Amino acid sequence: MRALVHRSQIARRIIIAGGTLGMALGAGFLMQTILVDRPATSPVATASSSVVPVSRDGKEQAAGAGQTGQRAPTGQMVDGADLTAKNPDLDLSDVALTSALPAPPAEAPIPGGPDGPRVVRASMGAEATTPVADVPEEKPSGQFPCDLSLEARVTGAAMVDLSLGAPCMVNQRVTLHHHGMMITASTDESGQAELRVPALAENAVFIASFPAGDSAIARAEVTSLEFYDRVVVQWQEPGGLQVHALEYGAGYGEDGHVWNGAARDISAAVEGAGGFLARLGASEVPEARLAEVYTFPSGTAKREGRVVLSLEAEVTRGNCGRDVAAQALQVFRGAKAQAREIELAMPDCDAVGDFLVLKKALDDLKIARN
Repeated sequence: MRALVHRSQIARRIIIAGGTLGMALGAGFLMQTILVDRPATSPVATASSSVVPVSRDGKEQAAGAGQTGQRAPTGQMVDGADLTAKNPDLDLSDVALTSALPAPPAEAPIPGGPDGPRVVRASMGAEATTPVADVPEEKPSGQFPCDLSLEARVTGAAMVDLSLGAPCMVNQRVTLHHHGMMITASTDESGQAELRVPALAENAVFIASFPAGDSAIARAEVTSLEFYDRVVVQWQEPGGLQVHALEYGAGYGEDGHVWNGAARDISAAVEGAGGFLARLGASEVPEARLAEVYTFPSGTAKREGRVVLSLEAEVTRGNCGRDVAAQALQVFRGAKAQAREIELAMPDCDAVGDFLVLKKALDDLKIARN
């Protein structure tokens, strides 16, 4: 059942019903493929050099000097000799200027020697030669190795504190993978990140993966998971999804209504009094993967009863008129996670501010007295 509702603080009014909901239920761990984008190898830039004309006395020639066909004044030294001195009968006035008909420069000879072609560098009148074979080949500079670390420490209510260290991954997006759950985090200016994550398996494995392909892994034994039931709903923004739990017949806005606006903390679960909700993921990162996880202490509950679960989606400018894909994972008393695919056809943008309610997207919890 799906209904579009308008929410006040407590009262809720149904506006329109209908639409489609597609869900596929599967047992066992949800296997997900970690896809990383590897940047293409950057091409190596090549440098080019230019040759500056140099006169025999080592000084650079002025622009345009020494070109073929230019008139040489009387007494000019050409190739170290005075033309008028060697050829007194030569009438230089009969030489016609041909600068208006420029000729391509003659191909410069390639310096050589017994060792083969040589590279010539002209600088301040000095000629330095280096065999081509001795010129080192330019190679692309590789990335510096990055020492990644991920540490896991089990805390109360089957939660795990993760410490990620990536000193060369400063202010970087990172995806945390854990038994089918995927959330987006980010490192700080020191390349560090601290996360508290609900465990979904007793033999818990956590993988922190960066877009370039670097990753770190951590494991933890979470034996207390058998005392808890867990419900995970995950999506990629913009989705605007919310998990709502009504414990022991509570109504909206009452003490037993647990959601992101009244999430509680782990102390309620540790004491067996009720459940709590954790919202995971760095929502400030574009297209972040987010999740909400509701935990109830079914193994230590002080009273029997029922927890009614529902999934809501707020209609926003980012998701109106679009299909929103989500995924639900439910873990009962430490058993293998059950997975369910959810697809929402969001209403048009004239419904912005309303909420889409799915009452059968999640399985309710039946609590027995312990």
